[in-house]
Amino acid sequence: MIELVHVYKSFGERQILKDVNLSIREGETMVILGASGSGKSTILKLIIGLLKPDAGEILINGQNVTRLDEDAWNVIRRHMGMVFQYSALFDSMTIRENVAFGLRQHERLPEEEIAAIVKKKLHMVGLEDAEIGDLMPASLSGGMKKRVSLARATALDPEIILYDEPTAGLDPIRSTAISHLIRHTQKEMHATSVVVTHDMKSARMIADRMAFLHEGSFLAIGTPDVLYQSEDRRVQQFIHGWETPEGPGEEEEW
Repeated sequence: MIELVHVYKSFGERQILKDVNLSIREGETMVILGASGSGKSTILKLIIGLLKPDAGEILINGQNVTRLDEDAWNVIRRHMGMVFQYSALFDSMTIRENVAFGLRQHERLPEEEIAAIVKKKLHMVGLEDAEIGDLMPASLSGGMKKRVSLARATALDPEIILYDEPTAGLDPIRSTAISHLIRHTQKEMHATSVVVTHDMKSARMIADRMAFLHEGSFLAIGTPDVLYQSEDRRVQQFIHGWETPEGPGEEEEW
């Protein structure tokens, strides 16, 4: 469904991505791991066409999208949904209006049909209370905003859903709830999902496969078990949170 082939990306003199190759299968959940500043979010922006690579190719469902203009990209984005790190809800719109935004932008549907879709999507993310739809985003908790953001991202039944740090800023209980919701959504919709995160607990819960990005290149790609069994100390350092490349010392082993 998504392929990155020998992709390079720089900002000024800073090289962000170096010869990145990644193939994401239809219907799977691929989790992209890496430290802050490693280029994870840049990959999402390349996939959705907000950035263009300096070199290499990006293919979406077999189509080379690397040099498409904005009009052509908008047709492709019709089949994509994006869940942003901090939800990015419109503060001036109610929850119901936020979820309906894409439907009104891209479809010509009667209001009764839009209302039915919005109700279905809010129910899918566990927000069944009819009164929630009339609330403004400012009145919601961080976890509820993430749920609304997911409902909005799935309103058009996209083939691809992109998640940028979906558990950022949440406590462990709400983080686990969002992770379960991502997995449930994937099973319900059979969408191809790409999740950028450094939350290892969430990653292991939701991933079919993981890809570990280090200094602009992928060091390891495979199932969660493959990465956890990797012999590369840089992968192990990230997974287990070691402070030094040498791993924990004796005084750190409780």
